[in-house]
Amino acid sequence: MVLSLYAILFLALHLLPGMKSSMVHLNKNGYDGVVIAINPSVPEDEKLIQNIKEMVTEASTYLFHATKRRVYFRNVSILIPMTWKSKSEYLMPKQESYDQADVIVANPYLKYGDDPYTLQYGQCGEKGKYIHFTPNFLLTNNLPIYGSRGRVFVHEWAHLRWGIFDEYNVDQPFYISRRNTIEATRCSTHITGINVVFKECQGGSCITRPCRRDSLTGLYEAKCTFIPEKSQTAKDSIMFMQSLSSVTEFCTAETHNMEAPNLQNKMCNRRSTWDVIKDSDDFQNAPPMTGTDSPPRPTFSLLKSKQRVVCLVLDKSGSMDSEDRLFRMNQAVELYLIQIIEKGSLVGMVTFESYATIQNYLTNITDENAYEKITANLPQAADGGTSICSGLSAGFQAIIQSNQSTSGSEIVLLTDGEDNQISLCFEEVKQSGATIHTIALGPAAAKELETLSNMTGGHRFYANKDINGLTDAFSRISSRSGSITQQAIQLESKSLTITGKKWINGTVPVDSTIGNDTFFVVTWTIQKPEILLQDPKGTRYETSDFKEDKLNIRSARLRIPGIAETGTWTYHLLNKQAKSQVLTVTMTTRARSPTTLPVIATAHMSQSTTHYPSPMIVYAQVSQGFLPVLGINVTAIIESEDGHQVILELWDNGAGADTVKNDGIYSRYFTDFHGNGRYSLKVHAQAKKNTARLSLRQKQNRALYMPGYFENGKIVLNPPRPDVSDDMAEAEVEDFSRLSSGGSFIVSGAPPAGSHTHVFPPGKITDLEAKFKGDQIQLSWTAPGNVLDKGKANSYIIRISKHFQDLQEDFDNATLVNTSSLTPKEAGSIEVFEFKPEPFKIENGTKIYFAIQAIHEANLTSEVSNIAQAIKFIPPQESSVPALGTKTSATSLAILGLAVVLSIF
Repeated sequence: MVLSLYAILFLALHLLPGMKSSMVHLNKNGYDGVVIAINPSVPEDEKLIQNIKEMVTEASTYLFHATKRRVYFRNVSILIPMTWKSKSEYLMPKQESYDQADVIVANPYLKYGDDPYTLQYGQCGEKGKYIHFTPNFLLTNNLPIYGSRGRVFVHEWAHLRWGIFDEYNVDQPFYISRRNTIEATRCSTHITGINVVFKECQGGSCITRPCRRDSLTGLYEAKCTFIPEKSQTAKDSIMFMQSLSSVTEFCTAETHNMEAPNLQNKMCNRRSTWDVIKDSDDFQNAPPMTGTDSPPRPTFSLLKSKQRVVCLVLDKSGSMDSEDRLFRMNQAVELYLIQIIEKGSLVGMVTFESYATIQNYLTNITDENAYEKITANLPQAADGGTSICSGLSAGFQAIIQSNQSTSGSEIVLLTDGEDNQISLCFEEVKQSGATIHTIALGPAAAKELETLSNMTGGHRFYANKDINGLTDAFSRISSRSGSITQQAIQLESKSLTITGKKWINGTVPVDSTIGNDTFFVVTWTIQKPEILLQDPKGTRYETSDFKEDKLNIRSARLRIPGIAETGTWTYHLLNKQAKSQVLTVTMTTRARSPTTLPVIATAHMSQSTTHYPSPMIVYAQVSQGFLPVLGINVTAIIESEDGHQVILELWDNGAGADTVKNDGIYSRYFTDFHGNGRYSLKVHAQAKKNTARLSLRQKQNRALYMPGYFENGKIVLNPPRPDVSDDMAEAEVEDFSRLSSGGSFIVSGAPPAGSHTHVFPPGKITDLEAKFKGDQIQLSWTAPGNVLDKGKANSYIIRISKHFQDLQEDFDNATLVNTSSLTPKEAGSIEVFEFKPEPFKIENGTKIYFAIQAIHEANLTSEVSNIAQAIKFIPPQESSVPALGTKTSATSLAILGLAVVLSIF
């Protein structure tokens, strides 16, 4: 039976909410399909597997009780790398891969940094990408520092699965409460401890002194540390300090600390972690289990990665004859076989129309002769109908008849044709255990195509009229084994329309992390151009140095001998034709050596499908190993089915769509829908003029490292963590260029292209800060746009109150500030506004709260911002400062009269 369009959309929406496809699903309160993958660079160690099993087993029981008997871990797969020896108990993986694992075990890349963390950059309630444990964390005793590994796993699982955030803040460890007390940033406030400064430490003991207040902020000095009492009665919260033995719950609405300046309050609009968890999809289908028994112990499968097996399944039906599609497919496939697929992979090829033909059984790609055996059979003519199921079945046969299992294999399916029979082979695809990557070529490609990718965890792409869309798609289909140094990296992908007899010039930077196996490829539509390529040292490569393919598919390729020179490469192309023609330039490379981790860029949309007017977010991650790369230009190119392009500059400023400033995740809202159908995403990341830098700081969304505990009147210290000093917090990165496809997404319900409706308000301001300057108030924030984070808002509404609840619960009735002199700036700009809070008498101890809304010209208003606070007080003379750091959860402030900067989320 053919699936209806509604069913297709349902599958697309529910099987793959984002580009990262986790295989986890909740079945009768138990999580199945959890994948924990060990990086190929991790040395073989049986103890690692044993400790992972123990961690998950403990975590399952802890999670079960923390969620009030709702969920536990039932089935977990541990993915063993190919680099480890084979054993009889290791099974064959299906779609499980390192790239899409829920938990990865990998070295931290630097000598410090064993903190477990979750890569999480979505909005509140959105799933994260993966949890990262280091082998050192799993193999050594960290119990006093983080608590048990099972508890840490639950802390990170809550980030990953339910999109909640940490309730501490290392950058703002203290804040001033409504009761005029200095509080440690935590949830709940029932957790008690002392606040001290460590003066001198020898062995396991330290001399401490009470914390002093900072003369500028009124908060405790920077070196002040909150040390919790070892013995607590507080049961919450797991997202603050899971290491405390009493902590077994998440903060609820009753115990949640709305004032704490932490990421949970910022991202989730001051909602408790438990409230967010309860709203998750998991909990809609998981009522508490009855009885008093503990859940069954998790079962574990050990899966060992295998040699990469890929079968190309290529459409050669009659419609491929139009718009040079067959030519473009052949050009892209040749590029994939020569430049992208990793050496040692097994590759086969099937072509299909109304029926399918196996053109090549699996061939080991070891040298030039191997790929030529496949490219020789690329289709030269297009004819017939479109039977995608025939192509897939033949692809499976090509794998099986080559004595390989379809389980764990990959199919790359490319088609431009309509076919309403795809659902007939859904069951065969599921049973195969293969991953299906789909490439839709042109707007008429079968509407059910993406469902194949969604079911199997494959990539999904849409390519329009020029060759670059196809080459970008194929370039993204690299090994999913975690061996980044083996993967191809795209440096340039450009389509150029050149008028007759004209030259065009361009440059590509090659940085020192790459340069191995480097190719420069030019394609044309009418006649081969004159080509001149020059390396940074002046060595020239001319047209005669470029190898033209034997299939007459209008492409010429140069493989750079040895390691490509570091620096700027320059190319010049001359269109020798009198007519205009389209030339494309593609440059790919790999890591310079197996030990050099390259800078890489990846991209995806927040959802794979959307129904207008739901906005989407574009995400691009730029990193070297696990270190974020900051200070670069990241541009997203989004193209609709009719060829309309939107170019978006992405930001890492912690405002608007961006969760955390300077974390190497560049984000932006996308609202410029241009009709319905498929859209493609490509991201270009560039570092120019030595602006790029690596961040060596500790990650967000991580388990809190405890310096020690207060027990029996003494501080018991843990070993100090290897922190990064301020002068080592960043490292320079050379200029570089990276391109990456972010796949495709589907839009429905959008108005016709060209019609404009005002449906998106300005974005919410999340970084409002306030401080006194004399008797004036100075507010600062990042400007939102007129439409979320685009353009300029029309105006601002600022309201103030002496009471936090007035702004939180009844913003519209709080005192209004005159903003007639305030003209909004362009989105992303820093706004600063000073005014005198007229209704209030300013004296020692005056405390005022502030919040702001942005207004669209059509009177659409943003959500109310975070609530900022300013306190005016002057610290007493040193001799009269009360003793601080006593055994309390907070210390009362002497309210006297100094400006304080504080932001409360």
